[in-house]
Amino acid sequence: MISDRLRQVILKELQLDDFPLAEETTANQVPGWDSLSHVRIICAVEKEFGVRFKSLEVVRLSNVGQLQDLVDKKIGKSVA
Repeated sequence: MISDRLRQVILKELQLDDFPLAEETTANQVPGWDSLSHVRIICAVEKEFGVRFKSLEVVRLSNVGQLQDLVDKKIGKSVA
């Protein structure tokens, strides 16, 4: 499940009022989600959640659900 917090970060960076994001949603399915906005989204997610991603982790992401899983994993590491 995509958290409201992650959803809002993505929509804000893409300047979209609303868009139905699901775990299986890919960048190609979202208006305006290109390579430049992808970098902005990743930076905004890092800032919002207080995490840092490795380049290889970002390259391996293929959908929004994988981004949510990565955020959850990073938060779990921070808390532990």
